[in-house]
Parts: sequence; structure tokens; C-alpha cells
Amino acid sequence: MKIAVIDYKGGNVQSVLFALERLGVHATLTANPEEIQSADKILFPGEGEASTAMQELRSKGLDHVLPTCRQPFLGICLGMQLLGTHSEENNADMLGILPFEVKRFAADAQHKVPHMGWNNLHRLRSSLFDGVREEDYVYFVHSYYAPVGSYTIAEGEYPTPFSAAVQHENFYAVQFHTEKSGPVGTRILENFLKL
Repeated sequence: MKIAVIDYKGGNVQSVLFALERLGVHATLTANPEEIQSADKILFPGEGEASTAMQELRSKGLDHVLPTCRQPFLGICLGMQLLGTHSEENNADMLGILPFEVKRFAADAQHKVPHMGWNNLHRLRSSLFDGVREEDYVYFVHSYYAPVGSYTIAEGEYPTPFSAAVQHENFYAVQFHTEKSGPVGTRILENFLKL
């Protein structure tokens, strides 16, 4: 199986490659459109800032390539947010694959921004979560979120409900870090690789 991990200078890519290695899967880190289009599966990880990430994707022509992908595709953290239409983070236009606008969390006395740490998932509704229970925890680090909508396949709360995972056709994405979420994250990666 040929796995492409998209290289757009987003953070945390090495952790995703290590997580795949632990599953016995070799992946290619690439920004080459031909390698991405010919892969069996695509992972789109990231930590960073939305407008800078979009500038990098545009500079490589990937803003036109990624929406045309037809193989199973998994966005992680910023890689999920970039699938939306627009982000409040520096007023950035995104890839437009899913119909959500990314919002900033509002801080209060009990909820600091960024939302960082372990939190559980609610209302799981996808084979991506086979073997995952609602009381299981995953690891989040984010200041921005996608609202809940028809595309939502798992929810989180902080304290506002938000999309912890989304899907549209072959595009799946999670707001949390699968590669930092222990056995639960590993199970989700395994489920994605079986799609």
C-alpha cells in the first residue's frame, strides 16, 4: 500500500510518520502532486497557522490538487481545519472541501485557549471509530474549531460543542492528534488504513 503524507511545512509530521512506522507502514513525505495523486491513502497532518499553511499549499499547487483526490484522505488537526472554506485565524481562505468556517474558541474562567489536553469524544458515527468508545480519550491542541454540522462524525465540547471529526465522501479528518492519542489514536489510524 502506498501512503502519501503531505509535506507543506506543517508541524508534527515526524510524529505521524513514526506512528505509521509503529503500525508497520512505510509512508512517503511529499509535496509532489503526482505522488499524492497516485497514493492509495493520503494523510494531511499539521500544526501551525492557517494562512501560512495555505500560502505553502498554493506555492506548490496543492490547493488545486488536494480537492481532486479520490482515495481515502485523513486530515489531522490543522489538516482538518484547512479542509473548510474560511478561518478566523488571520482571515484565511481555505481549501473549500467541506462547508464549514473555522471559529476561535472564546476563553472563560474554566476554559483557557488553546484547548489543550485529553478530552473524550461524543456521538461517534463512522467506521473510522470502530472499536472506540465514547468514554475513550484523545489528545487535543487547538485554539480554533469547526462547528458541528451535517459533516460531523464525532463531537467534542470545550464548552461549546465542536466537530472533533468530519467526513465528506473520501475526505475524513480529526481535530485531535491521532499520533499522540495512545491506543485509541492507533486504532483510529488502523481503521483509516482499512478504508
